[in-house]
Amino acid sequence: MDSLLNTERPPVFCPGCSHEKVVHALDATLCRMEIPGNRVVVVSDIGCSGLFDTFFNTHAMHGLHGRALTYATGLKTARPDLTVIVTMGDGGLGIGGAHVLSTCRRNIDITLLVLNNFNYGMTGGQFSSTTPEEAVVGSGFLNRIEKPMDICMTAGHAGAAHVKRVSTYDKQLEDTMEAAVRFKGFSLLDIHGICPGRYTKRNTINPGQIRESLDALPDTSHFETMNARQDYHTRYMEEAEQMKKTAGPATIKPSCSPCEKGLHKISVLGGAGQRIVTAGELIGLAGMAAGMRATQKNDYPITVLRGHSITELILSEREIGFTGTETPTLVLALSEDGTAQRTKMLENLPETTTVVKTKGLEMPAGKAKVMEVDFKAAKIKSSDRALAMLAVLAARNTVISMEMLKQALSLKFKDPILSSSLEVVEKAAAECTVV
Repeated sequence: MDSLLNTERPPVFCPGCSHEKVVHALDATLCRMEIPGNRVVVVSDIGCSGLFDTFFNTHAMHGLHGRALTYATGLKTARPDLTVIVTMGDGGLGIGGAHVLSTCRRNIDITLLVLNNFNYGMTGGQFSSTTPEEAVVGSGFLNRIEKPMDICMTAGHAGAAHVKRVSTYDKQLEDTMEAAVRFKGFSLLDIHGICPGRYTKRNTINPGQIRESLDALPDTSHFETMNARQDYHTRYMEEAEQMKKTAGPATIKPSCSPCEKGLHKISVLGGAGQRIVTAGELIGLAGMAAGMRATQKNDYPITVLRGHSITELILSEREIGFTGTETPTLVLALSEDGTAQRTKMLENLPETTTVVKTKGLEMPAGKAKVMEVDFKAAKIKSSDRALAMLAVLAARNTVISMEMLKQALSLKFKDPILSSSLEVVEKAAAECTVV
Protein backbone atom coordinates (compact mmCIF):
# COMPACT_ATOMS: atom_id res chain seq x y z
CA MET A 1 0.00 0.00 0.00
CA ASP A 2 1.31 3.42 -0.96
CA SER A 3 -1.09 5.83 0.72
CA LEU A 4 -4.64 6.27 2.00
CA LEU A 5 -4.51 10.03 1.64
CA ASN A 6 -7.22 11.74 -0.38
CA THR A 7 -5.41 13.34 -3.33
CA GLU A 8 -8.45 15.52 -4.02
CA ARG A 9 -8.30 16.99 -0.51
CA PRO A 10 -4.66 17.29 0.58
CA PRO A 11 -3.94 18.36 4.18
CA VAL A 12 -4.10 22.13 4.54
CA PHE A 13 -3.07 23.59 7.88
CA CYS A 14 -1.27 26.76 8.93
CA PRO A 15 2.41 26.70 7.86
CA GLY A 16 4.36 24.82 10.51
CA CYS A 17 1.31 23.23 12.13
CA SER A 18 2.17 19.94 13.82
CA HIS A 19 -1.14 18.40 12.73
CA GLU A 20 0.13 17.82 9.21
CA LYS A 21 2.94 15.64 10.55
CA VAL A 22 0.35 13.56 12.40
CA VAL A 23 -1.69 13.14 9.20
CA HIS A 24 1.30 11.70 7.36
CA ALA A 25 2.35 9.59 10.33
CA LEU A 26 -1.11 8.05 10.55
CA ASP A 27 -1.13 7.37 6.82
CA ALA A 28 2.29 5.72 7.01
CA THR A 29 1.17 3.66 10.01
CA LEU A 30 -1.96 2.31 8.33
CA CYS A 31 -0.04 1.53 5.14
CA ARG A 32 2.72 -0.20 7.11
CA MET A 33 0.05 -2.32 8.81
CA GLU A 34 -1.54 -2.98 5.39
CA ILE A 35 -5.03 -2.02 6.56
CA PRO A 36 -7.12 -1.11 3.48
CA GLY A 37 -9.23 2.03 3.54
CA ASN A 38 -12.52 0.11 3.61
CA ARG A 39 -11.49 -1.43 6.94
CA VAL A 40 -10.72 1.89 8.65
CA VAL A 41 -13.00 4.55 10.15
CA VAL A 42 -11.62 7.97 11.01
CA VAL A 43 -13.89 9.70 13.51
CA SER A 44 -13.46 13.39 14.31
CA ASP A 45 -15.31 16.35 15.78
CA ILE A 46 -14.66 20.11 15.70
CA GLY A 47 -11.43 22.04 15.50
CA CYS A 48 -8.32 21.70 13.37
CA SER A 49 -8.15 18.00 14.29
CA GLY A 50 -11.70 17.73 12.95
CA LEU A 51 -10.35 18.02 9.40
CA PHE A 52 -8.67 14.62 9.55
CA ASP A 53 -11.64 12.63 8.28
CA THR A 54 -11.58 14.54 4.96
CA PHE A 55 -7.91 13.78 4.30
CA PHE A 56 -8.19 9.98 4.13
CA ASN A 57 -9.80 7.59 1.67
CA THR A 58 -11.44 5.63 4.48
CA HIS A 59 -14.82 5.49 6.13
CA ALA A 60 -15.38 8.65 8.13
CA MET A 61 -17.70 10.27 10.64
CA HIS A 62 -17.67 13.89 11.73
CA GLY A 63 -19.76 15.11 14.66
CA LEU A 64 -20.20 17.51 17.56
CA HIS A 65 -17.32 18.94 19.56
CA GLY A 66 -16.05 16.50 22.18
CA ARG A 67 -18.44 13.71 21.17
CA ALA A 68 -16.26 11.75 18.74
CA LEU A 69 -15.72 8.86 21.14
CA THR A 70 -19.47 8.29 21.48
CA TYR A 71 -19.81 7.81 17.72
CA ALA A 72 -16.69 5.67 17.65
CA THR A 73 -18.04 3.46 20.43
CA GLY A 74 -21.23 2.85 18.47
CA LEU A 75 -19.28 2.10 15.30
CA LYS A 76 -16.91 -0.32 17.00
CA THR A 77 -19.75 -2.06 18.81
CA ALA A 78 -21.70 -2.54 15.58
CA ARG A 79 -18.64 -3.37 13.48
CA PRO A 80 -15.89 -4.80 15.70
CA ASP A 81 -14.02 -5.89 12.57
CA LEU A 82 -13.19 -2.27 11.64
CA THR A 83 -10.15 -0.31 12.80
CA VAL A 84 -11.53 2.83 14.46
CA ILE A 85 -9.27 5.88 14.84
CA VAL A 86 -10.47 8.98 16.69
CA THR A 87 -8.74 12.33 16.28
CA MET A 88 -9.42 14.95 18.92
CA GLY A 89 -7.82 18.22 19.92
CA ASP A 90 -7.17 19.31 23.48
CA GLY A 91 -10.30 21.45 23.11
CA GLY A 92 -12.51 18.47 22.33
CA LEU A 93 -10.72 16.57 25.08
CA GLY A 94 -11.91 19.07 27.67
CA ILE A 95 -15.40 19.37 26.25
CA GLY A 96 -15.88 15.60 25.94
CA GLY A 97 -13.97 14.56 29.04
CA ALA A 98 -16.79 12.39 30.41
CA HIS A 99 -16.83 10.40 27.16
CA VAL A 100 -13.08 9.85 27.42
CA LEU A 101 -13.49 8.46 30.93
CA SER A 102 -16.32 6.16 29.84
CA THR A 103 -14.25 4.76 26.98
CA CYS A 104 -11.33 4.16 29.36
CA ARG A 105 -13.54 2.27 31.79
CA ARG A 106 -15.08 0.13 29.08
CA ASN A 107 -11.81 -0.58 27.28
CA ILE A 108 -13.39 -0.19 23.84
CA ASP A 109 -10.96 -1.27 21.10
CA ILE A 110 -10.47 2.26 19.73
CA THR A 111 -7.35 4.36 19.22
CA LEU A 112 -7.65 7.99 20.36
CA LEU A 113 -5.12 10.46 19.00
CA VAL A 114 -5.16 13.63 21.10
CA LEU A 115 -3.60 16.40 19.03
CA ASN A 116 -2.47 18.49 21.96
CA ASN A 117 -1.30 22.00 21.08
CA PHE A 118 -2.40 23.60 24.37
CA ASN A 119 -5.11 25.93 23.08
CA TYR A 120 -8.30 26.33 21.07
CA GLY A 121 -6.44 27.11 17.88
CA MET A 122 -9.44 27.37 15.57
CA THR A 123 -11.47 29.84 17.62
CA GLY A 124 -8.91 32.39 18.77
CA GLY A 125 -6.29 30.76 20.95
CA GLN A 126 -8.29 30.51 24.17
CA PHE A 127 -7.03 28.28 26.98
CA SER A 128 -7.93 24.59 26.96
CA SER A 129 -7.84 21.81 29.53
CA THR A 130 -4.12 21.25 28.81
CA THR A 131 -2.84 24.85 28.58
CA PRO A 132 0.16 25.40 30.88
CA GLU A 133 -0.52 27.76 33.77
CA GLU A 134 2.28 30.11 32.69
CA ALA A 135 1.13 30.38 29.05
CA VAL A 136 -0.23 33.61 27.57
CA VAL A 137 -3.46 32.87 25.72
CA GLY A 138 -6.44 34.65 24.20
CA SER A 139 -8.69 34.21 27.23
CA GLY A 140 -6.81 36.36 29.70
CA PHE A 141 -5.72 35.03 33.06
CA LEU A 142 -8.08 32.05 33.29
CA ASN A 143 -5.46 29.38 32.62
CA ARG A 144 -3.42 30.76 35.53
CA ILE A 145 -6.11 29.80 38.02
CA GLU A 146 -6.74 26.27 36.69
CA LYS A 147 -4.52 23.23 36.84
CA PRO A 148 -3.91 21.72 33.38
CA MET A 149 -4.99 18.13 32.81
CA ASP A 150 -2.50 15.32 32.33
CA ILE A 151 -4.75 13.19 30.14
CA CYS A 152 -2.48 10.15 30.29
CA MET A 153 -2.57 9.99 34.09
CA THR A 154 -6.31 10.69 34.05
CA ALA A 155 -6.98 7.97 31.46
CA GLY A 156 -4.77 5.46 33.22
CA HIS A 157 -6.52 5.95 36.55
CA ALA A 158 -9.87 5.70 34.72
CA GLY A 159 -8.97 2.22 33.47
CA ALA A 160 -7.08 2.66 30.20
CA ALA A 161 -4.12 0.33 29.79
CA HIS A 162 -2.28 1.74 26.78
CA VAL A 163 -1.61 5.43 27.38
CA LYS A 164 1.46 7.08 25.89
CA ARG A 165 2.84 10.57 25.41
CA VAL A 166 4.75 11.42 22.28
CA SER A 167 6.05 14.48 20.47
CA THR A 168 4.87 15.20 16.96
CA TYR A 169 8.55 15.60 16.11
CA ASP A 170 9.63 12.26 17.59
CA LYS A 171 11.29 10.01 15.01
CA GLN A 172 9.50 7.08 16.65
CA LEU A 173 6.03 8.60 16.15
CA GLU A 174 4.97 6.00 13.57
CA ASP A 175 6.19 3.13 15.75
CA THR A 176 4.34 4.55 18.75
CA MET A 177 1.21 5.00 16.67
CA GLU A 178 1.38 1.48 15.29
CA ALA A 179 1.68 0.01 18.78
CA ALA A 180 -1.42 1.96 19.82
CA VAL A 181 -3.47 0.79 16.81
CA ARG A 182 -2.41 -2.83 17.33
CA PHE A 183 -3.30 -2.75 21.03
CA LYS A 184 -6.41 -4.85 21.72
CA GLY A 185 -8.40 -2.41 23.80
CA PHE A 186 -8.57 1.34 24.28
CA SER A 187 -5.34 3.14 23.44
CA LEU A 188 -4.64 6.83 23.87
CA LEU A 189 -1.76 8.84 22.44
CA ASP A 190 -1.22 12.31 23.85
CA ILE A 191 0.60 13.90 20.90
CA HIS A 192 2.21 17.23 21.81
CA GLY A 193 2.73 19.70 18.99
CA ILE A 194 2.95 23.33 17.97
CA CYS A 195 0.13 25.69 16.93
CA PRO A 196 1.84 28.47 14.93
CA GLY A 197 -1.43 30.18 14.07
CA ARG A 198 -2.28 31.06 17.68
CA TYR A 199 -0.14 29.62 20.47
CA THR A 200 3.38 30.55 19.31
CA LYS A 201 2.33 34.15 18.66
CA ARG A 202 2.38 34.66 22.42
CA ASN A 203 4.50 31.75 23.67
CA THR A 204 7.94 30.39 22.88
CA ILE A 205 7.88 26.67 22.18
CA ASN A 206 9.95 24.39 19.98
CA PRO A 207 10.40 20.62 19.47
CA GLY A 208 13.25 20.52 21.98
CA GLN A 209 11.17 22.14 24.70
CA ILE A 210 8.33 19.73 23.97
CA ARG A 211 10.72 16.81 24.38
CA GLU A 212 12.01 18.18 27.67
CA SER A 213 8.50 18.75 29.05
CA LEU A 214 7.44 15.22 28.07
CA ASP A 215 10.49 13.72 29.77
CA ALA A 216 9.59 15.57 32.97
CA LEU A 217 6.09 14.07 33.17
CA PRO A 218 5.27 10.92 35.21
CA ASP A 219 5.81 7.53 33.61
CA THR A 220 2.66 5.74 32.37
CA SER A 221 4.01 2.27 31.55
CA HIS A 222 2.61 0.73 34.75
CA PHE A 223 -0.97 1.24 33.54
CA GLU A 224 -0.56 -1.52 30.97
CA THR A 225 -0.08 -4.02 33.78
CA MET A 226 -2.43 -2.38 36.28
CA ASN A 227 -5.35 -2.17 33.82
CA ALA A 228 -4.67 -5.30 31.75
CA ARG A 229 -7.90 -7.01 30.75
CA GLN A 230 -9.93 -8.08 27.75
CA ASP A 231 -11.33 -5.46 25.44
CA TYR A 232 -15.00 -4.63 25.84
CA HIS A 233 -16.35 -6.50 22.81
CA THR A 234 -14.51 -9.74 23.57
CA ARG A 235 -15.58 -9.73 27.23
CA TYR A 236 -19.14 -8.78 26.33
CA MET A 237 -19.50 -11.65 23.87
CA GLU A 238 -18.09 -14.14 26.37
CA GLU A 239 -20.50 -12.99 29.06
CA ALA A 240 -23.43 -12.97 26.66
CA GLU A 241 -22.70 -16.53 25.55
CA GLN A 242 -23.09 -17.72 29.14
CA MET A 243 -26.50 -16.14 29.58
CA LYS A 244 -29.71 -18.03 29.16
CA LYS A 245 -31.09 -17.44 25.70
CA THR A 246 -34.14 -15.22 25.73
CA ALA A 247 -37.26 -16.08 23.83
CA GLY A 248 -38.09 -14.13 20.72
CA PRO A 249 -40.73 -11.40 20.74
CA ALA A 250 -44.22 -12.57 21.57
CA THR A 251 -46.50 -13.13 18.61
CA ILE A 252 -50.24 -12.76 18.47
CA LYS A 253 -52.09 -15.16 16.24
CA PRO A 254 -55.31 -13.70 14.81
CA SER A 255 -58.31 -15.30 16.49
CA CYS A 256 -61.14 -13.20 15.07
CA SER A 257 -62.00 -10.87 12.22
CA PRO A 258 -61.92 -7.06 12.25
CA CYS A 259 -65.29 -5.41 12.55
CA GLU A 260 -64.22 -2.43 10.43
CA LYS A 261 -61.52 -2.69 7.80
CA GLY A 262 -59.34 0.17 6.64
CA LEU A 263 -57.11 2.69 8.39
CA HIS A 264 -58.05 3.83 11.90
CA LYS A 265 -56.25 6.69 13.65
CA ILE A 266 -57.35 6.97 17.27
CA SER A 267 -56.50 9.57 19.91
CA VAL A 268 -57.40 8.89 23.54
CA LEU A 269 -57.27 12.08 25.62
CA GLY A 270 -57.36 11.74 29.39
CA GLY A 271 -55.57 12.41 32.64
CA ALA A 272 -53.29 10.71 35.13
CA GLY A 273 -54.89 7.75 36.89
CA GLN A 274 -57.40 7.01 34.12
CA ARG A 275 -55.29 4.19 32.64
CA ILE A 276 -55.15 5.86 29.26
CA VAL A 277 -51.96 4.13 28.12
CA THR A 278 -53.42 0.75 29.10
CA ALA A 279 -56.53 1.53 27.10
CA GLY A 280 -54.35 2.32 24.10
CA GLU A 281 -52.51 -0.97 24.47
CA LEU A 282 -55.85 -2.78 24.59
CA ILE A 283 -56.93 -1.12 21.33
CA GLY A 284 -53.68 -2.25 19.73
CA LEU A 285 -54.04 -5.79 21.04
CA ALA A 286 -57.66 -5.90 19.87
CA GLY A 287 -56.55 -4.91 16.39
CA MET A 288 -53.75 -7.51 16.35
CA ALA A 289 -56.14 -10.18 17.59
CA ALA A 290 -58.13 -9.48 14.41
CA GLY A 291 -55.04 -9.70 12.20
CA MET A 292 -54.40 -5.96 11.92
CA ARG A 293 -51.17 -4.07 12.43
CA ALA A 294 -50.91 -1.52 15.24
CA THR A 295 -48.69 1.29 16.50
CA GLN A 296 -48.97 3.23 19.76
CA LYS A 297 -47.51 6.60 20.81
CA ASN A 298 -47.90 7.93 24.35
CA ASP A 299 -47.65 11.43 25.79
CA TYR A 300 -47.57 12.24 29.51
CA PRO A 301 -45.49 14.48 31.81
CA ILE A 302 -42.85 13.35 34.27
CA THR A 303 -45.39 13.97 37.04
CA VAL A 304 -47.11 10.67 36.24
CA LEU A 305 -49.65 11.09 39.05
CA ARG A 306 -50.80 14.48 37.78
CA GLY A 307 -51.47 16.07 34.42
CA HIS A 308 -52.44 14.82 30.99
CA SER A 309 -52.23 11.30 29.63
CA ILE A 310 -52.61 10.79 25.91
CA THR A 311 -52.22 7.76 23.68
CA GLU A 312 -52.44 7.63 19.90
CA LEU A 313 -53.13 4.42 18.00
CA ILE A 314 -52.91 3.45 14.36
CA LEU A 315 -54.72 0.30 13.22
CA SER A 316 -54.40 -0.94 9.66
CA GLU A 317 -54.46 -4.09 7.59
CA ARG A 318 -51.37 -2.78 5.78
CA GLU A 319 -47.89 -2.08 7.08
CA ILE A 320 -47.67 1.14 9.14
CA GLY A 321 -44.65 3.37 8.75
CA PHE A 322 -45.37 5.94 11.47
CA THR A 323 -46.71 6.50 14.98
CA GLY A 324 -49.01 9.20 16.28
CA THR A 325 -51.46 11.32 14.34
CA GLU A 326 -52.57 14.93 14.03
CA THR A 327 -55.73 14.00 12.10
CA PRO A 328 -57.43 11.17 13.99
CA THR A 329 -60.47 9.42 12.61
CA LEU A 330 -61.68 8.74 16.16
CA VAL A 331 -61.15 10.77 19.32
CA LEU A 332 -61.97 9.41 22.78
CA ALA A 333 -62.04 12.34 25.23
CA LEU A 334 -62.14 11.56 28.95
CA SER A 335 -60.79 14.62 30.73
CA GLU A 336 -59.86 18.26 30.31
CA ASP A 337 -56.21 17.43 31.08
CA GLY A 338 -55.95 15.61 27.79
CA THR A 339 -58.12 17.83 25.62
CA ALA A 340 -56.22 20.94 26.76
CA GLN A 341 -53.05 19.44 25.30
CA ARG A 342 -54.63 18.92 21.88
CA THR A 343 -56.71 22.09 21.50
CA LYS A 344 -55.42 22.99 18.05
CA MET A 345 -55.93 19.45 16.77
CA LEU A 346 -59.49 19.37 18.11
CA GLU A 347 -60.33 22.76 16.59
CA ASN A 348 -59.34 21.49 13.14
CA LEU A 349 -61.07 18.11 13.15
CA PRO A 350 -62.79 17.35 9.82
CA GLU A 351 -66.32 16.05 9.27
CA THR A 352 -64.96 12.53 8.83
CA THR A 353 -63.78 12.35 12.46
CA THR A 354 -65.95 11.00 15.26
CA VAL A 355 -65.52 12.28 18.82
CA VAL A 356 -66.82 10.25 21.76
CA LYS A 357 -66.50 12.20 24.99
CA THR A 358 -67.48 12.04 28.62
CA LYS A 359 -70.78 13.81 29.18
CA GLY A 360 -70.30 17.40 30.33
CA LEU A 361 -66.69 17.70 29.11
CA GLU A 362 -66.23 21.03 27.38
CA MET A 363 -63.92 20.92 24.38
CA PRO A 364 -63.54 22.22 20.81
CA ALA A 365 -64.41 19.63 18.20
CA GLY A 366 -64.13 21.39 14.85
CA LYS A 367 -66.50 19.88 12.30
CA ALA A 368 -66.37 16.40 13.81
CA LYS A 369 -69.40 14.36 14.75
CA VAL A 370 -69.66 14.42 18.57
CA MET A 371 -71.26 11.84 20.84
CA GLU A 372 -71.41 11.80 24.65
CA VAL A 373 -71.28 8.92 27.12
CA ASP A 374 -72.81 9.31 30.56
CA PHE A 375 -70.40 7.39 32.79
CA LYS A 376 -71.61 9.15 35.91
CA ALA A 377 -75.14 7.85 35.54
CA ALA A 378 -73.78 4.32 35.14
CA LYS A 379 -71.61 4.82 38.23
CA ILE A 380 -68.37 4.09 36.38
CA LYS A 381 -65.45 5.46 38.40
CA SER A 382 -62.84 7.65 36.76
CA SER A 383 -60.10 5.01 36.74
CA ASP A 384 -62.36 2.62 34.79
CA ARG A 385 -63.71 5.07 32.23
CA ALA A 386 -61.09 4.49 29.56
CA LEU A 387 -61.86 0.77 29.58
CA ALA A 388 -65.58 1.54 29.74
CA MET A 389 -65.18 3.77 26.67
CA LEU A 390 -63.68 0.81 24.79
CA ALA A 391 -66.65 -1.29 25.86
CA VAL A 392 -69.02 1.34 24.48
CA LEU A 393 -67.15 1.26 21.15
CA ALA A 394 -67.16 -2.54 21.08
CA ALA A 395 -70.88 -2.69 21.82
CA ARG A 396 -71.45 -0.48 18.75
CA ASN A 397 -68.88 -2.34 16.60
CA THR A 398 -66.95 0.91 16.16
CA VAL A 399 -63.31 0.12 15.24
CA ILE A 400 -63.27 -2.83 17.64
CA SER A 401 -65.84 -5.53 18.35
CA MET A 402 -66.69 -7.09 21.69
CA GLU A 403 -64.89 -10.25 20.61
CA MET A 404 -61.77 -8.25 19.73
CA LEU A 405 -61.86 -6.41 23.07
CA LYS A 406 -62.24 -9.58 25.10
CA GLN A 407 -59.37 -11.18 23.22
CA ALA A 408 -57.26 -8.11 24.02
CA LEU A 409 -58.13 -8.34 27.71
CA SER A 410 -57.18 -12.02 27.85
CA LEU A 411 -53.84 -11.20 26.17
CA LYS A 412 -53.11 -8.33 28.56
CA PHE A 413 -54.40 -9.55 31.93
CA LYS A 414 -54.71 -12.59 34.14
CA ASP A 415 -57.12 -13.14 37.00
CA PRO A 416 -58.14 -11.42 39.19
CA ILE A 417 -57.56 -8.30 37.02
CA LEU A 418 -58.99 -10.05 33.96
CA SER A 419 -62.25 -10.90 35.75
CA SER A 420 -62.68 -7.40 37.19
CA SER A 421 -61.95 -5.86 33.78
CA LEU A 422 -64.56 -8.05 32.09
CA GLU A 423 -67.07 -6.94 34.72
CA VAL A 424 -66.39 -3.28 33.84
CA VAL A 425 -66.80 -4.08 30.14
CA GLU A 426 -70.11 -5.89 30.63
CA LYS A 427 -71.47 -3.14 32.89
CA ALA A 428 -70.45 -0.32 30.53
CA ALA A 429 -71.80 -2.10 27.46
CA ALA A 430 -75.15 -2.63 29.17
CA GLU A 431 -75.63 0.60 31.13
CA CYS A 432 -73.69 3.46 29.49
CA THR A 433 -75.90 5.57 27.29
CA VAL A 434 -74.56 7.29 24.17
CA VAL A 435 -76.15 10.55 23.07
